[in-house]
This record gives sequence, structure tokens and C-alpha cells, in this order.
Amino acid sequence: MPTKAAPTEAAPIDWRPARLRATRALTPDIRLLEIEPAGAIVPAAPGSHLGVAVMIGERPDTRSYSLLDSGADGVYRIAVKRLPDSRGGSAYMHGLAPGARLGIAGPRNHFALTHGRPGYLLVAGGIGITPLHAMALALHRTGAPFRLLYAARTRQDLALADDLRARIGDRLETVVDAEGGRIDLPAAIAALAPDGEAYLCGPLGMMEAARVAWTVSGRPAQSLRFETFGTGGRHAAEPFTVRIPRLSKEIVVARGQTMLEALEAAGVGMISDCRRGECGLCTVKILEADGTVDHRDVFFSDAQKATDAQLCTCVSRVVGGGITIDTADRAG
Repeated sequence: MPTKAAPTEAAPIDWRPARLRATRALTPDIRLLEIEPAGAIVPAAPGSHLGVAVMIGERPDTRSYSLLDSGADGVYRIAVKRLPDSRGGSAYMHGLAPGARLGIAGPRNHFALTHGRPGYLLVAGGIGITPLHAMALALHRTGAPFRLLYAARTRQDLALADDLRARIGDRLETVVDAEGGRIDLPAAIAALAPDGEAYLCGPLGMMEAARVAWTVSGRPAQSLRFETFGTGGRHAAEPFTVRIPRLSKEIVVARGQTMLEALEAAGVGMISDCRRGECGLCTVKILEADGTVDHRDVFFSDAQKATDAQLCTCVSRVVGGGITIDTADRAG
């Protein structure tokens, strides 16, 4: 498990205006969006994400998208996959037309690339290629030794493979599930230079397999870095009920809603930042669970998740029942 900073109150979001300059379909369900901010651009370090203000029905909300490059040419580029079980953000982004006015925040970085290591292993699953695209370009520019393993369900889903191959050549290796391909994580880790680092972004199953392989290899935990989608878990999303006895509240979390969003909508004071299960700011204490807790975060270790003592409300859910919690909110 990578080292995480201790939770502290998140800084206020500093919004600024921007314009959607252009869009392009990379695949039937992935679109490239070029966003031009008003005023001077803030260069983005590899692994950075951009906050974008969206509308979910009549409700304003925020989504975070990894940046494909530094934006040094004055444009931020993101790739957004429209998900069948979307909470509304990806559908909103796919519905935007060039010229649309946007509110953006950042860039911010919870997945920073460390420079000067003797070797790098980058592993992407599906749309998880987005932050690793920026890392690969940065490492290539500096001449650092690295490999990028990029897996997808079908060859069509390798949205950014052609662009990457043109820019980094044979440092890119693609794997297609539908063709029987699988990333051999133990072998890839074994080939990494001693004191090298690995950076991964993809579905939860890939992250868990990588953590197991990394632990078995005996390499230091802090040299494995990862980012998750914040949308995938072991179970399909379904509605569930959250009870907060101290506040005399019983809140239903809809299938297309996060627990954090439901708590905020019900007036429960919450602290949050990444909203992707990485920073741990939005965690709550579990008092009782009469369903199965589907931990979808990368903040807690596997051992911590097994205790079902806490969960990250921004991504984790409950299936087959409900949950009783306590929060830091002392109002009500």
C-alpha cells in the first residue's frame, strides 16, 4: 500500500472559466476533449487531474479527469469514457459541443511521478491509460528507462495506442483480453530494475493483482503507486440505506449516486477532496453492516478493508442490505 498523507481538511476549490475548444471520438465510447482556460495556463505535472464543473440533471457537481499531457501549449486534454452505469458525469461531458463554457479547477496531483529512478513500469487497464499517457511522455522526454503495458478488452478499446506508439515506439506493449492476452504482472515486476517504481491505473481487479505480485516480489511498498477509476468494485451497484443514529437520519443512496453525494444532499457535513477513493478525507466509521461492504478505494490496506471498520464514502458501497455509520458531523 503506498504511503498516504494523513487526512486534513481539503482546500477550497478555486474555479476559473474555460472553453471547450474541440472534441474528437477516439472510440465509440471515449471522447478526447480539448479545454482552453481563460488567462494563463497552469502547467500540469504528470499524473495531474483537472476538476470540471458538471450538471447532473438540475444539480451542479464536480468530476475529475486525468490530464493527457502538461498543457504547455495552452490547452488541457482529457479523454472521457461514457460508462453504461454512469452517475451522469460522463454523459454530460459527452454531450458538450465545441465552444461550450466550462468551469475548471486545478490541475491538482494525487498521483505524482517521482523522477530520477533507475527504471519505471507503467501499467494501464482501459481508460486507466489517461494519467499514464502523461507519465510516458514525460519519461520519454527525459530519456528515462520505462515500459508501458496497456491492456484493454478489445483492440478497438486501445484508445490512445496509436498516438503513444508514434511517440514512444516499442516502449509501449499492448494486450487485448478478447484475443487471449493477459499482462504477466509477476514477470513485468521481476524485469523492473532494483529500486525502480511501478505506476498503475485500471480496474480494481488489476490493482489487487498488482499489489499481491508486488508484495510477493519483496519490493518496498512505497515504490508501488496506483490510481483507480473510483467506479468499479466487486459487485454491481445497487441502492442501499445509510443510517446515522446520532443524527436521527436514514438516507437512501441511489444506484447512480455515491454515498458521499447522498450524505451531502441530506445535509450531513462532510470533508472530501479527491472523490476517487485515494485521499481518505471522506471516510466514516462503520457501526454495523447488514449487507456486504464493497470497498472500492485504494486508501485502506486489504487488512483494514477486511475489518469493515471504516469506508471511503466517495466510492465504496453496500450490496444486499444497508449500513449504520457515524460521521464527524456534530450538527443536528
